[in-house]
Amino acid sequence: MSWHPQYRSSKFRHVYGKPASKENCYDSVPITRSVHDNHFCAVNPHFIAVVTECAGGGAFLVIPLHQTGKLDPHYPKVCGHRGNVLDIKWNPFDDFEIASCSEDATIKIWNIPKQLLTRNLTTYRKELMGHARRVGLVEWHPTTANILFSAGYDYKVMVWNLDTKDSVISGPVRTINCHQDVILSMSFNTNGSLLATTCKDRKIRIVDPRLGIVLQEASYKGHRANKVLFLGNLKKLLSTGTSRWNNRQMALWDQDNLSVPLTEEDLDGSSGVLFPFFDSDTSMLYIVGKGDGNIRYYEVSTEKPHLTYLTEYRSYNPQKGIGPIMMSLRPGSELLDPQALPPERLLSNSVVQVSPQPLEPVKQPAEDGDQAPFSLLEEKVTKWTTEHQLEEKSWLTNGFDIFECPPPKTENELLQMFYRQQEEIRRLRELLIQREVQTKQLELEIKNLRMVLGQF
Repeated sequence: MSWHPQYRSSKFRHVYGKPASKENCYDSVPITRSVHDNHFCAVNPHFIAVVTECAGGGAFLVIPLHQTGKLDPHYPKVCGHRGNVLDIKWNPFDDFEIASCSEDATIKIWNIPKQLLTRNLTTYRKELMGHARRVGLVEWHPTTANILFSAGYDYKVMVWNLDTKDSVISGPVRTINCHQDVILSMSFNTNGSLLATTCKDRKIRIVDPRLGIVLQEASYKGHRANKVLFLGNLKKLLSTGTSRWNNRQMALWDQDNLSVPLTEEDLDGSSGVLFPFFDSDTSMLYIVGKGDGNIRYYEVSTEKPHLTYLTEYRSYNPQKGIGPIMMSLRPGSELLDPQALPPERLLSNSVVQVSPQPLEPVKQPAEDGDQAPFSLLEEKVTKWTTEHQLEEKSWLTNGFDIFECPPPKTENELLQMFYRQQEEIRRLRELLIQREVQTKQLELEIKNLRMVLGQF
């Protein structure tokens, strides 16, 4: 008998990862320093959302995909939570709607304007209140619009119906109470009929989201699951976690039988959480480790050995979150063009070029006096003064001075006042920069006029 090694040819064996050039990256993004094990970013065909740091509450940034380069340090935020934001998810049915959950035990639904943000967004569309402790996960239903699932540190999964006129929803339509500890991850199958969860007790559960009952539960002690993911239409689950020897490990399961995994693979001895991402069209699996500098690629098949290692992308920079953009791989196809959105003018990229020559032609001085050359300067000074007075009047809103508003009486009013003051500080900084540019222009014109007068 001759022994034949089991090699499997893959059409993706030559796939590789290539980092984007510096001008196509997002630089100076203040990513959150939270230690919560989550993605901290979400992406759709128009925007990338990143959880960030914010004084006085939680916030996240919404950046258009085409707006690459260095981010303005005063870039507007989406803020309104009283605690740190722990998870964000784009609505699969609406590219301009996003859900966020926070340590303040609430979920908020936000409408992102199509004309982009010019100031901090503090007005949410809906607020969901029902959890007793902080909310760590949110997940949209994949096939039914306006249905959102949330998981909190009160060990509950709540189902919310957003198709109501109320701006504040005080209770879910269903509560799933089958977990005995903190829920670590949630994943839907393709049609949304099954919900897989992992819990701090390291068990995998498959739940009927309509009835709220457990259909399958993994009691295998050789694998302690942390994250779980449905693998498209393959009727399989993939979980990442640790082995009994505390090695990082991934396991493949049959969704109809969670007694024993189909296959297990130890990866390394690091401690960072592994996040799985699956492309159902190519059956490619991506394993990303928090704090790692590499991304592993696998191909998943229904036949043994089920998981085929392809290659990995390596980087010197540790990663904290991930969101891959899905696009068609058909030859000649392109990603949805986000340039249809109006471009936003960043203050940090605004440059005013001042020429050493006069900005406008200066008439020859009159014989009977030397006051004519200064008419242009006086006109510009008068115009600047008029604009300054108009901008001072713009501080009045409906006849109400924003600097003489009554003191806040509740915590929510105090938070809203804080955000308004941040907006006003940002606006005043912009005005200050504009004043400096106008001052330099006036100084240069005075200098040019003096040079012209000196020639006579």
